Amino acid sequence: MMMAAQTSIEDARAGTHARPRTPVTIITGFLGSGKTSLLNRALRAPEMAHTAVVINEFGEVSLDHALAAASDDAVVVLENGCLCCTVRSDLVGTLNSLYHAREAGDLPRFDHVVIETSGLAEPGPVLQAFLSEPTLDGLYRVAGVIALVDAVNATTTFFNHDEAVRQAALADRILLTKLDLVAPADAAAREAELRQLLAQINPAAVIARIDDPTLSVTALLTSAGFDPATPGADPRPWLNLAAYDAASAHDHACDDHDDHAHDHPGPHDHHLISRGIESFCLVRDEPLTRAALQFLLDGIAQNLGPSLLRVKGLLNVAEEPGRPAVIQGAQHLLHTMTWLDRWPDADQRTRVVFITQGVAQAALKDMIELLDRLAARTARARARAATRGEGEGPAH
Repeated sequence: MMMAAQTSIEDARAGTHARPRTPVTIITGFLGSGKTSLLNRALRAPEMAHTAVVINEFGEVSLDHALAAASDDAVVVLENGCLCCTVRSDLVGTLNSLYHAREAGDLPRFDHVVIETSGLAEPGPVLQAFLSEPTLDGLYRVAGVIALVDAVNATTTFFNHDEAVRQAALADRILLTKLDLVAPADAAAREAELRQLLAQINPAAVIARIDDPTLSVTALLTSAGFDPATPGADPRPWLNLAAYDAASAHDHACDDHDDHAHDHPGPHDHHLISRGIESFCLVRDEPLTRAALQFLLDGIAQNLGPSLLRVKGLLNVAEEPGRPAVIQGAQHLLHTMTWLDRWPDADQRTRVVFITQGVAQAALKDMIELLDRLAARTARARARAATRGEGEGPAH
């Protein structure tokens, strides 16, 4: 399915939702990264009282049954009021059931959902479900994606498992785990190396240590995130564009790395370990017309297709002065645009971040900028043709 098929520029106003949607936090990470420990630690916290935790059927989490106060075949209600359930058939059905059970009063109130994905799965399809499934889109929204990265095995895992790299590439926050298992003499260098690698894979992700005493796991899991439907919502932390500016200014010495086969990645083989993940931020000074925007999105979908992992940004649309459009998508599916009531600051440029796999950064940059120029030319040509048509008047 092409990205443009999910996007109607003419119907973009329909993106605002009449009622608040329940925010969802997605936890991902490869097998052995520590998701079990993280969730069991969080489930004991009273701050999780009004949270529903949905565990993938192939997940690693084993609940401490001493926490359970009430249970049936589908849902465990913990002593602190937090709900836990397992994906029994499909995620859409599970979340729909939770919502309707809550509305009917059959389940305690919850105002946030945490989804733990399988260690062998990437979060792209889960993000896709929230962007493309109308039922989910009307009830829930993604507040953030958290990826856990095992500091002991990360580089080998990334080198051998494509899905592990995608987990890091699609995350808003990355938590480094098991640094306490690294030899003390090597820990600082190991952490610095990992941070450099992860910044190449995902420049905008906020990286923290799981054992940081200032880190509140429950606050992280229950953060409301960025909601375009909230008046005055600030998209700047969500986009974190400064990170892409810093990344583009950095000279990646590994860009011209020799890609001969390696049995094991060396400590600086970032190009190999990152498995072709690239990011690029399109910045456009002039507003886009609706026609140019549709052409640009169609062209990106046709030329990038499955190579496009994630896209998010702010758009200055000529027909909507003073109201930026928010755009986001995952794996070639684009969500219907939503609109902010005003720009967050004086910078009203269009800025869109693309995360791709298998497209070299220089080629990605050239392709998107070429499509942008073609879109602008096409829109101007159509406008001139329409003006000439109106000037000719009715035929006699």
